[in-house]
Amino acid sequence: MSKDFNIQITRTTCPKAKPDEANLGFGRIFTDHMFLMDYTTENGWHNARIEPYHALAMDPASMVFHYAQECFEGLKAYRRPDGKVQLFRPMKNIERMNRTNRRLCIPELDADDALKAIQTLVKLEEDFVPSLDGTSLYIRPFIIATEPHLGVKPADSYLFCIILSPVGAYYKEGLNPVKIFVEDEYVRAVKGGIGYAKAGANYVASLAAQVKAHELGYSQVLWLDGVEHKYVDEVGAMNIFFVLEGEVVTPELVGSILPGVTRDSCINLLRSFGYTVNERRISIDEIIAAHENGKLLEVFGTGTAAVISPVGELNAHGKKMTIGTGEIGTLSQKLYDTLTGIQWGKLEDTFNWTVGIDA
Repeated sequence: MSKDFNIQITRTTCPKAKPDEANLGFGRIFTDHMFLMDYTTENGWHNARIEPYHALAMDPASMVFHYAQECFEGLKAYRRPDGKVQLFRPMKNIERMNRTNRRLCIPELDADDALKAIQTLVKLEEDFVPSLDGTSLYIRPFIIATEPHLGVKPADSYLFCIILSPVGAYYKEGLNPVKIFVEDEYVRAVKGGIGYAKAGANYVASLAAQVKAHELGYSQVLWLDGVEHKYVDEVGAMNIFFVLEGEVVTPELVGSILPGVTRDSCINLLRSFGYTVNERRISIDEIIAAHENGKLLEVFGTGTAAVISPVGELNAHGKKMTIGTGEIGTLSQKLYDTLTGIQWGKLEDTFNWTVGIDA
């Protein structure tokens, strides 16, 4: 931790009423306070502070508006049965944020400072962490380029910010499988680009295909590689896993997909269950053939928001494939139960993944 890293705290004088935990939704409600820290080339990262939640005043020429130099992360805080609050693998998110920073020429954060910032803010807002089953406190750290300058170059000033949002259960009516459309027209990312970075540009690139899929009755898009339109990459907001006879396959990290924290956690859990997990290239044709031969047993997505998202149907090149019985598979359910059990403190954390909020 930086020896001069101190967080100045200014408390709100107008605290918000705590929201109804039964009607939280996702990303609509925000807590009383936010963390902020500035960067300049002269002083590095400095002026760490927590202030009442407020709008940001930005120069219209701020480089984030014109050249999209920004990144973000997403993780959660969970209320344990004993009332304590814990984080799930926060250092993995901080490590990923710094990988994104390196790719986007954004100054890296001191990892211990970033963790202390998250812990301090969550501790201050501990009363906003909900306790109903499936609920949590979503944590959104982000960095934006603030230098007022028109010209393509790395900015000389940045703002690091963390905001918090209490969120409801992703699945209000149980883990209902989703229908996914395999996109073979648009391209989201290619090796050598920024597909592995947690940056807004990756998400805006996915919107046209997402709209197209929704119009066809599908909730998510499965992306293929940007060169041959042949190999599976990831779903719009999730990594993807295929349960085949004898192995579980997920696309390897070749630079075009996000290295998900939940993805990594599931790989570790699956191997602890005794499954063979292979991170390799897998073509959509292999998936179609496995389905035709009865060897495609389950498909599921992984991500912070949903944790595990079972897939009930895939549409590839106009061919509709019902996965299994169209219901959640036994392995998907086991992964969900185990992972959420660790996150909410209901199961023993044998992996040492959870971290308390006492900085």
